Amino acid sequence: MKVQAFAATRSGSKLKPFEYELGPLKPDEVDIDIEYCGICHSDLHMLKNEWGITKYPFVPGHEIVGKISAVGKMVTHLKKGQRVGVGWRSRSCQTCEQCLSGYHNRCLIGEDVIVGRHGGFGNKVRCQALWAFPLPDNLDIKTAGPLFCGGITVFNPIVQNGIKATDHVAVVGIGGLGHMALLFLNAWGCEVTAFSTNPKKEQEARNFGAHHFINSNNVDNLNSLANKFKMILVTANVELNWDAYINTLAPGGKLHIVGAVPQVKATMSPLISHERSIGASPTGGPAVILSMLEFCTRHQIGPLVEEYPLSKVNEALEHLDAGKARYRIVLRNDLA
Repeated sequence: MKVQAFAATRSGSKLKPFEYELGPLKPDEVDIDIEYCGICHSDLHMLKNEWGITKYPFVPGHEIVGKISAVGKMVTHLKKGQRVGVGWRSRSCQTCEQCLSGYHNRCLIGEDVIVGRHGGFGNKVRCQALWAFPLPDNLDIKTAGPLFCGGITVFNPIVQNGIKATDHVAVVGIGGLGHMALLFLNAWGCEVTAFSTNPKKEQEARNFGAHHFINSNNVDNLNSLANKFKMILVTANVELNWDAYINTLAPGGKLHIVGAVPQVKATMSPLISHERSIGASPTGGPAVILSMLEFCTRHQIGPLVEEYPLSKVNEALEHLDAGKARYRIVLRNDLA
């Protein structure tokens, strides 16, 4: 089966029309006719080979919504014509300790949609059926794609850290990930503080659900919040004043990192003396993704998106790379 897509042939190059053969469908797989695909910063990292794992030609795209067009003979829970979403992961072994414990997203021999294979900037994509999630009828198909990577990336830490509706929490960085974190945490019932170096984002952050907005350019603002937060969710991908943020954690609090920060340098004594911790996570397992979709349906949560046709993919990537996206970008498949 031929797939029409857009691919880069080398690091940082423009995407150009690209055709490839999908090959035989495995018994546990499904094929999906793509309707929308989000653009994530991970696509940019991979496009530029900043993580050193990109194989060219490279087809980005891992926030996919579309309809199933073919079903493997072992697949019983999905059917042709059903609308599904696919995120970062495309396969897990289902037999290792991580998979059997429900952490399929941590499977060491799994497969990711855009690592060593082609992603969703095209008209079709294939994945293991476990990683194709039925889309609830009342979720907007245009805005649903980013939930399957950016959304679950910030939803998973809420579940993982046992966050309660009575907790005080904070989000660092109000962008593609951060604005979804604010939406989730507000609907969860938490008291939510947004940290940003851009004071112009205050009103938008409050619209997304922040009860408080802190300009993090001023360290004194951080010092005034000592021992406050159960969790600080770091969605930024830059170096921070780690000790200053750790000081704002309540005893037993967690600094949870989901942004691609280069490194963390922190003084140990404030962590030890107050049993604070630093952690990180990728996306989430299938059970948590299904819970997120139910939560989004119940609270009518979806990201704020800008839409481009797939044929304008290079223009959309430039818009994201320039930091102008508000707040996620989705590509509408306009291939014939």
